[in-house]
Amino acid sequence: MWQGFFQIALTLILLVAITPFFGSYIAKVFLHKKTLLDPVINPLERIIYALGGIRTKDDMTGWQYAQAIIFSNLVMGIFVYLIFMFQGILPLNPTNLQAPSWDLALHTTISFVTNTNQQHYSGETTFSYASQMLALGFLMFTSAATGLSVGIAFIRGLTGRPLGNFYVDLVRSITRILLPISIVGAIALLIAGVPETLAAPATVTTLEGATQVIARGPVAHFEFIKELGENGGGFFGINSAHPYENPNGFTNLVEIIAMVCIPAALIITYGIFANNKKQGWLLFWMVFIIFVTLVVVTGVGEYQGNPLVNNLIGDSPNLEGKEVRFGWAETALWAVLTTGTMCGAVNGMHDSLMPNGGFSTLFNMFVQMVWGGQGTGTAYLFVYLILTVFLTGLMVGRTPEFLGRKIEKREIVLASVILLVHPIAILIPSAITLSFANTVAAPDTTTLAGITNPGFHGISQVVYEYTSAAANNGSGFEGLVDGTLWWNLTACFSLLAGRYLPTVALLLLADSMTRKQPVPETAGTLRTDTLLFTGVTAGVILILGVLTFFPVLALGPIAEGFLLASGT
Repeated sequence: MWQGFFQIALTLILLVAITPFFGSYIAKVFLHKKTLLDPVINPLERIIYALGGIRTKDDMTGWQYAQAIIFSNLVMGIFVYLIFMFQGILPLNPTNLQAPSWDLALHTTISFVTNTNQQHYSGETTFSYASQMLALGFLMFTSAATGLSVGIAFIRGLTGRPLGNFYVDLVRSITRILLPISIVGAIALLIAGVPETLAAPATVTTLEGATQVIARGPVAHFEFIKELGENGGGFFGINSAHPYENPNGFTNLVEIIAMVCIPAALIITYGIFANNKKQGWLLFWMVFIIFVTLVVVTGVGEYQGNPLVNNLIGDSPNLEGKEVRFGWAETALWAVLTTGTMCGAVNGMHDSLMPNGGFSTLFNMFVQMVWGGQGTGTAYLFVYLILTVFLTGLMVGRTPEFLGRKIEKREIVLASVILLVHPIAILIPSAITLSFANTVAAPDTTTLAGITNPGFHGISQVVYEYTSAAANNGSGFEGLVDGTLWWNLTACFSLLAGRYLPTVALLLLADSMTRKQPVPETAGTLRTDTLLFTGVTAGVILILGVLTFFPVLALGPIAEGFLLASGT
């Protein structure tokens, strides 16, 4: 047991060590300060701006920034959808794969445009190399850069700066953060054994004399941006559990750090923008403590294993749905991290997690800020901060202020919209699906929902799918028969609502904050960089999460846990 937690601790120590340096670098990039990459990147960016007709000095309002996001994402989506539908006649298709169904192509396009990468297909048997590289790989960069741009624009607004220009932020996110790190990371994965080839699948003869076809492809570069950009979509059907995506302990560590480095660093970036590093570190440690608590809860559950199985074979960790090369500890850490960062990649099957793990993964996606998605997760953290300032202001009878700016009706309305969209995008489609579904004991595509687990676990399967879509996470309680017209179209609702409605509201909220005149600090001003306020913020986050989603958690993993404990 202690060996497993020691592995987890070493990974977290490495995260804490790199966070301040990376957070400082991101701040320099978006504050337009000098960095080591300037001599190489500046000429490249000038060419991009000239070709795109981008006026780099023009700042946007919140609505203009949102319009730029929606328009650019629409154009990208149409481009990728056409690649999918014509992949049968496009090059780089060594296995002659034909176009997927229109609804699967639509779901996949929306899923990757929204940085969700929810997959209702197996990559190696559905999409060609061209579709994986030119379509999905392209969106992995642009959707991640879009989320990072929103997060930075929101931080600018909170700290009284103009929101900036979306197209400039998009370009800088790719050229100065995502692309350079991805090149280095892809080379590291390549050296560690992840393949990178355009050759067709290999046909081999096994020791038993049978013929086997082994899928391969340009995986290394795809894998790293998958993790760094919080994308999560796997080149192969079993994602980072596949030995070609994640062959050993070193690649597992590299991919874990890639997943969490940007969300963690952005909290420190905020502290630099706000000229208040103390508050940045307090928020970092608050999120870190919540995260570690969920890792311990999940890890203990996996180490103790299934009590019904243990009665037959003796005490044993839960190894169902796990790769032996990672074991229970690294799988538990990955599961909490991938749902906390909204990445969605998996190195084990979440459907096989104990109820503790089901609770932690769902809770992460419900609150969306432990550590949060690419940029947008950081914005959610500050939405909770604004609500905490409002609540504490009500307690003492003062007009709430945040960073020297008053929090008034417009800000609270927008903050409420941001937090209310999420349960709407989850609970309504989940209720509709469960009300018409037949729960079965084995896969059955003739049922509406294709639920493959009975009882409480089946409820978790359905709720998890919509939660993953609305949170732009993409992971799943796999086993659900989700490659159907019903799931493809209903999940699209959660994907779009969970991405664009909060994004627009976040930008309008940031725009409202940046237009406010700062008020001088007085003896009665509530300081937000104290342990007390940070503790209250943690309480608000947990209470709001519990109040909103507790019935779902009670009917899913909590009830399942009690059922197992009773020996049923």
